Amino acid sequence: MQPAEAVAKNSTKGGSQERVWKSDLYQLQQEAPKPQPVLSVVENKNTKYFGAEHHGSISHSHSVKLLTEDGMYLVRTSRDGQQTLSIRISGAVKNFKIFFDENDRTFFVKNKRFGTIGDLVADGLVTMYIENKAGSYLEKMYSYDNYEKSPYMTLNRLKMKTLGKTKKLKSGNNNFGEEKKRDSYDKAHSFKTYNFKGLNWCEFCGNFLWGFSAQGVKCDDCGFSAHHKCSEKVPSDCCPDLSNLRGIFGVDLTTLTKALKTSRPFVVDKCVEEIERRGLANAEGLYRVPGFSDHVENLKMAFDKDGEKTELSPEVFDNVNVIAGTLKLFLRLLPIPIITFEVHPMLCSAAENRVLSEQVSALKLAVNCLPVAHYHTLKYLVEHLARVASSAETNKMSAHNIATVFAPTLMPALELPSLNSQGGIPGMDTEIAVIEAIITNHSLIF
Repeated sequence: MQPAEAVAKNSTKGGSQERVWKSDLYQLQQEAPKPQPVLSVVENKNTKYFGAEHHGSISHSHSVKLLTEDGMYLVRTSRDGQQTLSIRISGAVKNFKIFFDENDRTFFVKNKRFGTIGDLVADGLVTMYIENKAGSYLEKMYSYDNYEKSPYMTLNRLKMKTLGKTKKLKSGNNNFGEEKKRDSYDKAHSFKTYNFKGLNWCEFCGNFLWGFSAQGVKCDDCGFSAHHKCSEKVPSDCCPDLSNLRGIFGVDLTTLTKALKTSRPFVVDKCVEEIERRGLANAEGLYRVPGFSDHVENLKMAFDKDGEKTELSPEVFDNVNVIAGTLKLFLRLLPIPIITFEVHPMLCSAAENRVLSEQVSALKLAVNCLPVAHYHTLKYLVEHLARVASSAETNKMSAHNIATVFAPTLMPALELPSLNSQGGIPGMDTEIAVIEAIITNHSLIF
């Protein structure tokens, strides 16, 4: 039986997702012709980069005569002065523009980069051989969209069933529904092109990830592996693994909470709890007075290293402003601010309402559009800030003062600020008004 026929037969046997790992494409890779360089007997100026495989300015017809077996290849200078890679595959000679990057000293034809021409050709021969022998199968494979029967779902069905449950959270009395359903596990994968080592397969279609470099993509957060095209069909159900994250600071809020399996990051809880434990009334200038930067950095490093076991007691950090400063730093380093860029203009528009009831209703509607992790973190933080503001007589931090401090962190500018006519950066009056309104009316909004 020919390879293409074997692949086609297996693809229809019990459905294309019957087996977890299909060896057909791996077998085709093993059968692909191996690279055989045709060396030139005449030196030319291009041998500096392309070596003895470069034959100078020879014609296409001449290269065809030299390439007599599948897998043979050479490099030549074409009429337009470009360097051309000629490869014989399936009885025909194919030509590709080839480039050399002097900065990283790699060869490339398209996106993939290789340290040697031989590695580039080996990868190309595998890809072309598989496409020639199993083109129709690949087309069906890429068009398949039954994610429920993918290997990933088959092997992790119980886990995915548990994680996939929609959690109902009370949204309070509102005019747009008694309850709001929030899917705690709606997160897109963070796919990046990846160089796989050894035998690897696509967790979507179950087929071999062929080639020797950049065979597919891998999610930075959960490790899900897939072909480039298959990854386009994977839904937003990433379940991050904490072991894949580099520390706690600077991590997307949804990614972090999903990895920690919490509704909000423990950094926020621990800082708020310790600050309130030490008392809010006598901490004058809380969140406005900065802590020593070295101490803040030390606490940040401790959180990244020790996680929830990080010690915040007065014996370790005697200045409460260090803890407050670390909390602000955590929020400031979020890749997506707590109040997302999509919700930002909605809140600004809501704050323009002069009728209080209408303003609160609009603020509430906008806040409910936040991703679940952002919603819970903002709710917890705002309730804390409201308690800080309740002691404004002694700590000098009114809702307006707190909003002034937190607005640039919770609602950073949507665009890079430009200098005004006086040479200064324009204020954030609207954002401050939004945060102040949310703090003042938090019991109605959340």
